[in-house]
Amino acid sequence: MLSRLTSCSPIVLGAGLILLSELFLVLSGMVVKQISGDVPTEIIVFFRNALGLLLLVPWLLRNGLSAIKTQQLRYHFMRAAVGVTAMTCLYYSWGHLPLAQAALLKQTAPFFIPLIAFFWLGERVAITAKIAILIGFIGTVFVLNPQTGTLNIAVLVALVGAMLGGLAKVTIRKMRETESAQRIVFYFAFFSALLSALPALWVWQTPTFEQYLWLLLMAGMSTLAQLFLSKAYGLAPAGQLGPFTYGSVAFAALMGWWLWAETLMLNVWLGIAFITIGGVLAMRSKQVKVPV
Repeated sequence: MLSRLTSCSPIVLGAGLILLSELFLVLSGMVVKQISGDVPTEIIVFFRNALGLLLLVPWLLRNGLSAIKTQQLRYHFMRAAVGVTAMTCLYYSWGHLPLAQAALLKQTAPFFIPLIAFFWLGERVAITAKIAILIGFIGTVFVLNPQTGTLNIAVLVALVGAMLGGLAKVTIRKMRETESAQRIVFYFAFFSALLSALPALWVWQTPTFEQYLWLLLMAGMSTLAQLFLSKAYGLAPAGQLGPFTYGSVAFAALMGWWLWAETLMLNVWLGIAFITIGGVLAMRSKQVKVPV
């Protein structure tokens, strides 16, 4: 079995890791949804990062300080600052939207990635990517459903989180040339724990024993999701692996229906169709670097 797994092509192995990452992310979202009514989002974000850091201590002790030696400290800090803000937005949406809708809006990140790559990496946006962005934002309009005359603040927060999540993924890809998946996850947990401590202290309330157990479970699953994600994007290009991230929408829809009897309106299902099609096109399109 092990030899068969190691003989898999990088794309097949990367796709499997992406699906595992998305499954664990949805499971952590289920925990957030379960406790969000009693525990403030700021405290959930802090414990996710602090407990995630503690879970990495055995790895650090086993491999020594050489395992975290890096020349990319500024990118690690940038990724953490962007990532912890995106995480706060995501966790807020997990707690205030149907599970599948929150997972779907997270998947609008690919529409922002070509724009980020254009301004940061100097890549032209291919015509396919432009079409994908248009299709994706049509789907977003369906989810927003402006005909009701009101906008759900949780939906807007989720979109901001998706934009920042796209920036974080571009940063991961830039670092993966020299940084291991474990090192990326360690520095993310380390800097994010520091950055999220102050907001958590501002609204602090000591969790109960049961809430501590939920928070530990959430931190463990989120850390595994990050490890699988970082490892996957080091195996194959994001354009080939990205479409598999839409597995989270299916996982979330199933879990939301099963545990909370959540149903989605027709406009959200239309949004899912448009965003999925647009997202796959965006991640499959090729960007061309601008000559320097």
